[in-house]
Amino acid sequence: MTTVQEWGRPVGDVNGVFADGAVPVPLVLVDTDEGITGVGLGPHVEIETVFAAIEGEDPRGVTALYDRMLRRTFKAGHAGAVFGTIGALDTALWDIKAQAAGEPLWRLLGGRDRGVPAYASGLDIGLTDDELVAVYQIYAQYGLRAAKIKGGLDIERDRRRLTLVRDVLTEAGRGARPGLMLDVNEAWTRKQAVRHVCELERTLDLTWIEEPVRRWDAEGLATVGRGIRASVATGENLTGLEQFRPLLAAGAVDIVQTAAVWGVSHFLRASALAHAHDLPVSPIGNTPVALLHAATSVPNHLASELQDLQPPLGLSLDLRIEGGTFILGDSPGLGVTVDERAINAFRRPAAGPADGPHIRPEDAGRRLLAVADHSSPTRSPG
Repeated sequence: MTTVQEWGRPVGDVNGVFADGAVPVPLVLVDTDEGITGVGLGPHVEIETVFAAIEGEDPRGVTALYDRMLRRTFKAGHAGAVFGTIGALDTALWDIKAQAAGEPLWRLLGGRDRGVPAYASGLDIGLTDDELVAVYQIYAQYGLRAAKIKGGLDIERDRRRLTLVRDVLTEAGRGARPGLMLDVNEAWTRKQAVRHVCELERTLDLTWIEEPVRRWDAEGLATVGRGIRASVATGENLTGLEQFRPLLAAGAVDIVQTAAVWGVSHFLRASALAHAHDLPVSPIGNTPVALLHAATSVPNHLASELQDLQPPLGLSLDLRIEGGTFILGDSPGLGVTVDERAINAFRRPAAGPADGPHIRPEDAGRRLLAVADHSSPTRSPG
């Protein structure tokens, strides 16, 4: 099933913009024979192959099932969108496990505080200056005092836009210094990164620069880190712990990031790896609800990305934004409710059989029965 995030304005980054503000959000629904349905957000690529590794299994063994999915895709490789499919199914399993226990996932994972610090992130490269200010004024009303803007094309434009956002947050915070971050989505060379950031740092205090060079360029990321004052944040596009090791060995990353679509188990493992190197972690994604639950249980969580203040079409979330913080609710599992009729009505699906596996055998015991993947994505997010 694929729903949509309707921003109502252009959204994007240096690599491209969704002019209509409508971004596809793929969902995976996993059913059990006890009537529990788990929700995962992520791709559907090779979902039949991946799901075969866990079909008929007890979903409470989610950690072992995560490794079964990795092994099932080992020969061809689990990188890229396939890793997202594994992450979506993994998240759905955690949702099922927590629902079966009658607890919110944050409590099941050992979290104590339901509040998760947030920062604003408007995917705003396509906005005019006035639109930018208006967007971050809304974030400020929810208590956000840190913000990440998209940039990387022009030093003076980035300086002007960062200054505008700084002033909005400073005014809202009654003079308190806000956190400012710039995300360039791997658009620069090493020299460009150091020059660009150093020029910005003549007048601005940046908390971090995100993905200044290619995700795999450990030497380049380390070079950038040595040449600037800001921290280097990266990792959202790394798929597997093995891809983090060269960066950590080179001292190339200051803030470890993981994407929401890669799933809960990956976040927990990446967080442990980062903690072993005395580094903080920060989840990335528009609806990172599963990682918010997981973030309550790790000691090195820094802040999580808050993009759109509204959930995707047809989804309701048991959380609220208050005082610049995600406040998680008490609903069992992730607290995500899916209105399939609303999603299908919006998409107006063509007649004919839906895509994806639909086997629903009447096995006994708490076992995974089927992955309900009711439609394929029509386009990918930018």
